[in-house]
Amino acid sequence: MRDKLCMPIALAALTAAAACGGAGVADAPPPAALEAPADAGLPAGEPADAGMSAARLERIGPAMRAYVDDGRVAGVMTMVARRGQVVHWAAAGLRDVAAGDPLEPDDIFRIYSMTKPITSVATMMLVEEGKVALDDPVARFIPEFGDVMVLTDAGERAAPDRPMTVEHLLTHTSGLTYGFFGDSPVDRAYRESDFFTSAAGLDDFARQAAGLPLLASPGERWNYSISTDILGRVVEVASGQPLDAFFRARITQPLGMDDTAFVVPAGKRDRFTGHYAQQDGALQLVDSPADGEYTRTPGWLSGGGGLTSTASDYIRFAQMLLQDGRLGDTRILAPETVQMMRMNRLPETLAPIQLGTYLSRGYGFGLGFAVVMDADSSPEPDNDGVFRWAGAANTFFWIDPAEELIGMVWTQLNPFAAYDLEREFQTLVYEALE
Repeated sequence: MRDKLCMPIALAALTAAAACGGAGVADAPPPAALEAPADAGLPAGEPADAGMSAARLERIGPAMRAYVDDGRVAGVMTMVARRGQVVHWAAAGLRDVAAGDPLEPDDIFRIYSMTKPITSVATMMLVEEGKVALDDPVARFIPEFGDVMVLTDAGERAAPDRPMTVEHLLTHTSGLTYGFFGDSPVDRAYRESDFFTSAAGLDDFARQAAGLPLLASPGERWNYSISTDILGRVVEVASGQPLDAFFRARITQPLGMDDTAFVVPAGKRDRFTGHYAQQDGALQLVDSPADGEYTRTPGWLSGGGGLTSTASDYIRFAQMLLQDGRLGDTRILAPETVQMMRMNRLPETLAPIQLGTYLSRGYGFGLGFAVVMDADSSPEPDNDGVFRWAGAANTFFWIDPAEELIGMVWTQLNPFAAYDLEREFQTLVYEALE
């Protein structure tokens, strides 16, 4: 089951995996800071040349190291880019606790729902080509969604007030859910269904999802959901390509994202991180980098949470978005399209959005990202127009167009948002601006 920002439904089974033991994390190597070599994904730069304080950026290492030293995480990677230059890139702790292998800045991570922005970009590429329209009914691409029903408060099934559209999927206003976060009758129906594990391909996943009821009519409610997985199937139908092939041909290869994929091949597993959870006061391995979930082809390709990636790959994707759809000589999207994606698309009745403790007040949602509408409502040092998302194993990124700034802090830990890791990191980054 790959598609999730949080994975509580799978955690009990996962934590039954072999324990890696609690010893060794505190004795892990000190932070491995790099002078951002050529493979950092973007050019290396001196902080002063990018308008940042080197001394204040150096505070990041000890702060992240503290999370390792007290056993909260096995390892943590941090990266900061400003004005197109990488000014900070470091790792602290261990990639594999049992083996004592140090985490390196360019190791491979499960990025889970940081897959969603990539699927959203793929969709908007097809919108630009006229193969998809934002107001297209989802049933145009997946006919079973023409018969989808809403489960009313009275426990009856009724036709939705309007068709589900592609924009509803992009903005998580589709009426779909995950089943992990709530306890409504629809959430329970999702949990009782085995379509997450039994689906034989993304087409089958989408068909089975269409057979489950909606929480609400499309457009009536913001609810984090499998919407982006259904969007992945829209991409497949509209493009005539499997989702992984489309990503590879149209996004990852053109952007030079060589380590971003649905499967980590054998030749790269020495850079693949272990995935851990806190259990009985110690870090326990819940997904092995040697033979775990991402070492084999999944039953269905999750556009909502199925990718693995590296910092040097994802910074190129993020920089493309910051530069209005272009990286170097490669244009992925038109400027107007990216600007539309990173604007709030929710009406006042649906914003601000809330997702556990992850988002502060002041956030709306664009076409694939949470977007700051009111920075004064956020306790973080946000600016209006900041857009961001995250992944279930505590991988975070944000992009600040006003400051020409990208920040990423990644670890591999359940549960999601267990600590204030991102908030502390973001504060340190903004304090380094000059």
